[in-house]
Amino acid sequence: MTKDGGGTDLIPGLDDLPRAPAGKPDKPGKPKKTGRSGGRKGARSPAGELPVARIAVDMSLPHLDRPFDYLVPAELDARAVPGCRVRVRFAGQLVDGFLLERAAESGHDGTLLYLERVTSSEAVLTPEIAALAREVADRYAGTFADVLRLAVPPRHARVEAEAVPEPEEAGSEAEASSEVEAGSDDPGVWGDYPAGPSFLGALADGRAPRAVWTALPGPGWAAAIARAVAATLSSGRGVIVVVADGRDVARVDTALKAELGEGLHVALTAELGPAERYRRWLAVLRGRARAVVGTRAAMFAPVADLGLVVLWDDGDDVHAEPHAPYPHPRDVLALRAHRANAGALIGGFTRTTDATQLVETGWAHALAASRDGVRAAMPRVRYVGEDAQLARDAAARTARLPNVAFEAARSALEDGPVLVQVPRRGYVPGIACGRCREPARCQACQGPLALASSHAAPYCRWCGRIAGDWHCLECGFFQVRAVVVGAKRTAEELGRAFPGVPVRTSGRDAILERVGPERALVVSTPGAEPPADEGYRAALLLDGWVLLGRPDLRAGEEALRRWMNAASLVRPQGPVIVAAEGSLPAVQALVRWDPATYAERELAERREAGFPPAARMASLTGSPAAIRELLGDARLPEGAEVLGPVPVPVPAAQAGTGVQEKERALIRVSRPAGHALARALKEAQGVRSARKATETVRVQIDPLELI
Repeated sequence: MTKDGGGTDLIPGLDDLPRAPAGKPDKPGKPKKTGRSGGRKGARSPAGELPVARIAVDMSLPHLDRPFDYLVPAELDARAVPGCRVRVRFAGQLVDGFLLERAAESGHDGTLLYLERVTSSEAVLTPEIAALAREVADRYAGTFADVLRLAVPPRHARVEAEAVPEPEEAGSEAEASSEVEAGSDDPGVWGDYPAGPSFLGALADGRAPRAVWTALPGPGWAAAIARAVAATLSSGRGVIVVVADGRDVARVDTALKAELGEGLHVALTAELGPAERYRRWLAVLRGRARAVVGTRAAMFAPVADLGLVVLWDDGDDVHAEPHAPYPHPRDVLALRAHRANAGALIGGFTRTTDATQLVETGWAHALAASRDGVRAAMPRVRYVGEDAQLARDAAARTARLPNVAFEAARSALEDGPVLVQVPRRGYVPGIACGRCREPARCQACQGPLALASSHAAPYCRWCGRIAGDWHCLECGFFQVRAVVVGAKRTAEELGRAFPGVPVRTSGRDAILERVGPERALVVSTPGAEPPADEGYRAALLLDGWVLLGRPDLRAGEEALRRWMNAASLVRPQGPVIVAAEGSLPAVQALVRWDPATYAERELAERREAGFPPAARMASLTGSPAAIRELLGDARLPEGAEVLGPVPVPVPAAQAGTGVQEKERALIRVSRPAGHALARALKEAQGVRSARKATETVRVQIDPLELI
């Protein structure tokens, strides 16, 4: 096993992309004499040793995705170190780049240009991250420069120039290490899992266990991660922990401080600001911090001697990188674990089909509690429409808040807070004609109308136009009715149903950090549920049809994930009412608290239908002409199946603005052919780039949204 080469074909379920053939580095543009050679005044001379620098130029053009050779002038010899930032002249312009390596000679026959400037002699691009970036770019049909923009944060000269703080006491680091070693013998939360102590023991012994972790409900997941980090640090190795958002970062950061003390880890979030974030990133680069916890950008953190990578809640769509080449932390961290021979822990309250794929192929082992442990920790889940409920309340199946949910909330409110999860934000995000039920549309752009409050006039969700004089074009009626109810309207209705009970909302506009033990109704959208100090006494999961009815391949998997994340905040054996049909597999998995079986069944169905993660797929989005051109240039692997193209719906924010029509095509291949598909698409993109095609095509490998 090598750390500097490709070798990920040894990972079942992860397809390694072969390296680009080693060729002679090219020089940008035609080699020209600079007029500063020979004996002329001001002539520059190359460095005496290793005068050739191979530069990764900050250019995202696919046909230029390779290093270029430049000469290192003698005056920059000491500062031009591998990994530093430089400025070079490329096609007549000064552009940024990274110095990858120094060489004795170049394979280019023409005259080489000199480096113009060394921006900083700080070696910010380590060999490990450079090799990883190359592999990620090839895997996702992207460019090296695009990955480096995600991996290396922008430079802050003032932060780089700051003096490196010296340890306050010479023995502080040794004391911290001894505390970590002493605490590693106690499994802590991991004692609730049959294989938990052995997992910690393997990390402490310097081995590389890989596990897909189905966590028990409750707040103990952060402490479990902290204990795994401590065990790894006790072996002298580093750790990367990636979570979905800043609130999860804060929870893990607090747990790490309690477990490790200060100084052994840093937290990286966007809320820190560019300067502070770069300061902490440099602390990791310079070896002053051995563990990192952060959001998806932390997957590229330059941790030395990596011993463990952790990804929490890998099914959260927040993990999906919105910038090219759209890498997912699950794949990137798995690649890093393989390259560094490190352990891996991919966990959550539920389990994704992608993680199940890793278990079925043998790359990782399942790590879960016993059924007795699960039963003791799980809440008591009931679905709406049970026979006993229908016998007492005939409207239980159709009512938004049936009697069983009302009674559960009223009983639980006597002892503390109750969580109410609503899938839609806003007040009334969807309305229709009050007589014929025809959806209400904007007369200007045909966008859907909504209500912002009980006294507001309807407005268009696309163009924002107020539709004060709206009338139904079908029947002429002037009154509207709610089709979809949002969190604000739900809070208003619950306030009337439970007079005297405080109603608090948590959503995109304002997310609550925590909830006290006092009685309250907390109405939240998925992902914004605040934890309660002593756990919620009950939870109501409303409008399940909204989550399950989405036109998405992962609708059931995502609905189960959101439900289980919310139900995990409820006390053990506390009531959870889900407003969904009880015969659905996702609902049954929630009732039994068995996400692993559901994920295995879902993976088997996708394998039979040929959908990811059982197969590899690429999404091409662009104008119809550009997609046809790209497909014509691509030498797709044998057996590739092209689906579409089909029109892409115009985003709500761009509706009525005259945006160009776009289409999307899907290309499906078997998993072994995934690397060939990525290579073919990248080569086709390079051909179009060399032609200077004006229309771009967005290429995504294994996108989250396929429908």
